[in-house]
Amino acid sequence: MPTLLHIDSSIWPAEGSASKDVAATFRKEWEAQHPTGTVIHRDLTAEPVPHIDAATYAAAADHPVRGALIAELEQADAILISAPMYNFTIPSTLKAWLDQVILLGRTAGETPSAAGTPTVVVASRGGGYGPGTPREDHEFVITYLTKALGALGLDVHFVVPELTLARVVPAMADLVEIADASKAKAHEEAAAKAKDFAAKVAA
Repeated sequence: MPTLLHIDSSIWPAEGSASKDVAATFRKEWEAQHPTGTVIHRDLTAEPVPHIDAATYAAAADHPVRGALIAELEQADAILISAPMYNFTIPSTLKAWLDQVILLGRTAGETPSAAGTPTVVVASRGGGYGPGTPREDHEFVITYLTKALGALGLDVHFVVPELTLARVVPAMADLVEIADASKAKAHEEAAAKAKDFAAKVAA
């Protein structure tokens, strides 16, 4: 049956994390479409992946940790990643996971072993970093993950809830309505992507 690889990287519990909340919508819809499928869930805050070191790098996929993470990537029929913006880029825990699974000659290179796997990234951010905004050039989550996940040959789609801090930062109070609309749209897009991915896997 189909396998979903679900990677969470927010430091916050689900009730306080926009990225986890929207990712949960995707997963719920995916599981509704594939009730007997398998979900491999890695919460990189609860169980951090080790940062790569010289020994792990040299051992490549023969290293037990790296080999296991690569195997999970390769067996996935779809991938779900929650990636909040921390200090303009991805959490260090997610970078550690990427360093472990990106292996030139196997998962990366001319014929990536997981090429074409449909992947959705919930890229939440506390402020606004879209085209035309003052901080557009500070956005290094989508920019980076487009390249990093692209190196794995994945079919990457982004769902982006913005202004997630509007309800907790007084200076952003006038943006609450826009933030709520952005999150609602993200939930809709996540559910739609899950249905789309599930249909592709079943086809």
